[in-house]
Amino acid sequence: MTGHKIKKAILTGGGRATRLRPVTSTINKHLIPLANKPMIFHAIEKAVEAGIEEIFINTNPGDTDLEKAIGDGGHWGIKIKFFEQEGGPQGIANVVKQAEKFIGEDPFMFYLSDNIVLGSLKEFIEEFSNGEYDSMLALSKVPDPERFGVPIFDDNGKLIDVIEKPQSPPNSFAVTGIYLYGPKLFFKAYENIKKSARGEYEISDIHSYLLKNNHRVGHKEITGWWKDTGKPDDLIIANQLLLEEVPAENFKIEGIVEEGAVISGKVRIGVGTTANKNVKICGPVIIGENCTLEDCVINPNTTIGTGSVIKKAKIGNSILLNGCLIDCGVKIDNSILGSGVVLTNASNGLQRMILGDNTLIQI
Repeated sequence: MTGHKIKKAILTGGGRATRLRPVTSTINKHLIPLANKPMIFHAIEKAVEAGIEEIFINTNPGDTDLEKAIGDGGHWGIKIKFFEQEGGPQGIANVVKQAEKFIGEDPFMFYLSDNIVLGSLKEFIEEFSNGEYDSMLALSKVPDPERFGVPIFDDNGKLIDVIEKPQSPPNSFAVTGIYLYGPKLFFKAYENIKKSARGEYEISDIHSYLLKNNHRVGHKEITGWWKDTGKPDDLIIANQLLLEEVPAENFKIEGIVEEGAVISGKVRIGVGTTANKNVKICGPVIIGENCTLEDCVINPNTTIGTGSVIKKAKIGNSILLNGCLIDCGVKIDNSILGSGVVLTNASNGLQRMILGDNTLIQI
């Protein structure tokens, strides 16, 4: 069983991401920009760096946004194909089952694209390939393991089971959304599991089946940092950490900055963007193309999408998507603004709001 060279990967691109509304009402969660790059691009880059050559991405029925944004993989020198998720949400194990025709009898990686990992996956894949493993799980210590699949160890520290979202977790480890499988075994396990109480095929049941049938399921703790971006605060933290990881040489000022503007730290300003003399920017900050900055302060860990206009405001620790207009003396922190958000002073001094579902405002 030695020497499984993993060249194929399944990445998730579907789901509804209800906990991230209203941002995800108009954009696929996996296209939300982190460090001004769609979230799923980070997952693709990690996979490519670890030696993956073919990627298969599931999409919601009728959703073509992912395919338009990602293309056929040529940008990364690999092949990318898309498949529509059929039959509605049936759990993430079902996503893999629906990709069976692409995977065939090859070993593969399954990567939940909303998992943000700092550091390389190379060691993880190499340990699987060099060892005699049938499957490999990436573990991470978390403060809230009850939200995840949790590994169960015996008294000798041997992995013996995985339980999905236990009420009283026996340890603080979570099984993260990055999994490796040898040939055919996943699909054999899938035929032997049933839907859970919540009506889904649970990935934890796959691992439980493999362990109980004496297949070798390895595990490795992710060193560095891992984050499941299920909630808005997770996105803001992930954005901050990814900004810190961007190499210094990627921070270039390609727009026009007037003399008198104060720019410090790692700052990237896109082509066509202008900043007047009363602008202060303290990095790490990434500002997209064709933005206008006037009389404003941009504090660390902020990303601003293409075509945005920022005047008089003070913004920090925030993600602004494309085409935002902020023209008032507002102070914004730890926030996510969707595409086309407008914040201006009311002419009559009264506050006017047109808010979508699940909007949060703290005034």
